[in-house]
Amino acid sequence: MTHSTHLLVYPFSSSGHIIPLLDLTDTLLRRGLTITVVISPLNLPLLDPLLSSHPSSLYKLLSPDPEINLSSHPLISKVISTQKQFDPIVKWFRSHPSPPVAIISDFFLGWTSELASQLGIRRVVFNPSGVFGISIIQTMWRDAAENNTYNSVDKDDNSLVSFPEIPSSPEFQMWQLPTVSRNFKKRDPDYESFRKGMLANMTSWGSVYNTFEDLEKTYMDHMKKQMGHDRVWAVGPLLPKDGTARGGASAAPPHELLTWLDNKPDESVVYICFGSRTTLNEKQMSALTGALELSNVNFILCAKGSDSAFKERVGDRGFIVEGWAPQLAILRHRSVGSFVTHCGWNSTLEGISAGVMLLTWPMGADQYADEKLLVDELGVGKRACEGEPDNVPDSVELARLLDESLSGEILERVKVKELSQAANKAVNGGTSIRDLDMFVKLICEL
Repeated sequence: MTHSTHLLVYPFSSSGHIIPLLDLTDTLLRRGLTITVVISPLNLPLLDPLLSSHPSSLYKLLSPDPEINLSSHPLISKVISTQKQFDPIVKWFRSHPSPPVAIISDFFLGWTSELASQLGIRRVVFNPSGVFGISIIQTMWRDAAENNTYNSVDKDDNSLVSFPEIPSSPEFQMWQLPTVSRNFKKRDPDYESFRKGMLANMTSWGSVYNTFEDLEKTYMDHMKKQMGHDRVWAVGPLLPKDGTARGGASAAPPHELLTWLDNKPDESVVYICFGSRTTLNEKQMSALTGALELSNVNFILCAKGSDSAFKERVGDRGFIVEGWAPQLAILRHRSVGSFVTHCGWNSTLEGISAGVMLLTWPMGADQYADEKLLVDELGVGKRACEGEPDNVPDSVELARLLDESLSGEILERVKVKELSQAANKAVNGGTSIRDLDMFVKLICEL
């Protein structure tokens, strides 16, 4: 396909958000679209590989790095600072010989709905989280100002909060819900502005999710009803198509790590990683390393805080990664059989796609919702650490779970392999390709 349809892509400046949106951008470029990406200098290295691969159809529109106002919530202040790009983008658009027909922007950037309206084009929401998690977040922002449901003085952190209109009527303890949503401050201009943007997501022309039908069909149907139309597309898992690493990093694992993995039996390794932003506290790290010593598993540990004595005691049974880890390559390796994860959505999809059992240890944001989906509904994982973000697991019980996670007999391992096959099918001529085709078709008709 070759055509001149031009899109403006506007990611949010956070690796968990920008990387999957750039994966989608790559997919759209391969289908012949022309795309301009709004990008900050800090994130430009993430875009450079795509600029090299698509020199005639991908362009960058530089914007300042987001600012953080210490007097406000860090996330909200970053989002508010991006609104300074409203007028520069209007000016750029007005002077462009072939301006975009639509904006695809991250769901934190709800203010771009107003921008699209002023420009007379469509706005499409890109959701880097699952539909289940987004359904909860959207409900919270809708209800926050009316009745102060989530931060009332008579509520404590252990209060149960239910969402009866969402399929399966999920319930959470208050502390499991995203803090930025439950700490809404009525009449605070920054919070009110952010809430306005989140509500605008539900009135946008379309919505794209990094998920797939067999994973969240019930919640996709729910979201279509909530939005009042069918322009809701599941196009994931959004992962590199050509084996390259995400975020512009080297695709190949370090030679030493690859050699270590190659020398391990099939599905004999537990991979342990909590994302790029989470750091275990001292007691949590002590409990984790204690469990690894008590267990019989081989493991890759991607976490700061393990000492040299621990490394000596586990010997060749463990591989400690200092800094960035080639997560996709690790998870896809034949020797890896399970994954201790913080349940970030990107990690969740990568683990499912690789067909490894998930041991869940959520820390915040939408991760408790993702855990509920994985453990209670899909049955592809078990809880490795329950409780609030600073809770410490029992080393003996965690060691038992680590050993059990590599047993071919348990149901969770069977189910995750089935879901892995469904994920692979979805992006190879299945439902996600169908949704992507429909999205491109409608965009090109604008």
